[in-house]
Amino acid sequence: MAVKLRLRRMGKKKQPIYKVVAADARSPRDGKFIETIGLYNPKTDPATVEIKETRAMYWLGVGAQPTDTVKNLLSNKGIILKRELIKKGLSEEQISAKLDEWKKLKEANLAASSKKKAEKSNSKKASTEKKDKKDSDMEVKGTASEAV
Repeated sequence: MAVKLRLRRMGKKKQPIYKVVAADARSPRDGKFIETIGLYNPKTDPATVEIKETRAMYWLGVGAQPTDTVKNLLSNKGIILKRELIKKGLSEEQISAKLDEWKKLKEANLAASSKKKAEKSNSKKASTEKKDKKDSDMEVKGTASEAV
């Protein structure tokens, strides 16, 4: 039996919440599954991802293949990295040190990207305000020339 780690859609119309499940590859998307290993809510900002790390490691260890989306979710949580480090045969201390280093780097990148987004939105607001001011100046000039 080929097992896949994939998303199972839940929730209301236009409000999806996904369960990360281990399921037989032949079963339908929302059909029969073996075990629930997590939850993914893309509607929150940032998206909520809760995955049972031990169960995900177990299923990856016995050969379950994650779909592309689930693989991205597992990578973002550091589970794929941890599995690769275990495969290399590193000790627990080395693995935890590398994971801490990876988390710090990820947080730094996240902070930098949020700072860039804030600067970008501020520059858009400033350019919009300049445009509005130009438009209002043009209207004032246009009314003055009409009065003469």
